Amino acid sequence: MIKSHADPRENDQKLFEIASAQGGYFTARQARAAGYYYRLQHYHRSRGNWLVIDRGIFRLRNFPDSPWEDLIRWSLWSCNRKGEPQAVVSHETACAYHELGDFMPAKIHLTVPPGFRKKSPGGCVLHKAKIGTGDMEQAQGFMVTTPLRTLRDLSESKWVEPSRLVQAVKDALARGMVTREQIVKNKGLSRMLRENPE
Repeated sequence: MIKSHADPRENDQKLFEIASAQGGYFTARQARAAGYYYRLQHYHRSRGNWLVIDRGIFRLRNFPDSPWEDLIRWSLWSCNRKGEPQAVVSHETACAYHELGDFMPAKIHLTVPPGFRKKSPGGCVLHKAKIGTGDMEQAQGFMVTTPLRTLRDLSESKWVEPSRLVQAVKDALARGMVTREQIVKNKGLSRMLRENPE
């Protein structure tokens, strides 16, 4: 049990800084690191200062809403024993985040490491694969695949309609998020463009 003798205002500030970077969300582990031992956590939960979102995941009651709250929540849900998020927002959900094409997936798509053991929660689709640091980027409170990696993942999915993927590729090219050379180097993406010319 970690007890803090720091000024409570310092603890409040530490927790607020953590939560602010995550859309108002934080884990019990992060709260402990900010100086909130178990009894204080129970107090804030029972008073309604912290909203219980899931086991070990909370949200500051009065924090402004974020359009990506579900993505932040599932990122924190995926944390390993060291408190490190394992999930990366990917596939159709990453396309929606990057505003490429007209993807509005009914479920949240996340890519997790091959050895990830938690079962897929309702409303989520888990893809198992390794993602290098160059293939993901930091969003507010979660990691998301880069536009190029997102398009590559979709090109390998048998569930994505070619016309929708082609539109996403065209959007990414028009906005300078990827280059035509990068697309040509990927066989799946270049084939899609050849079969669906502008």
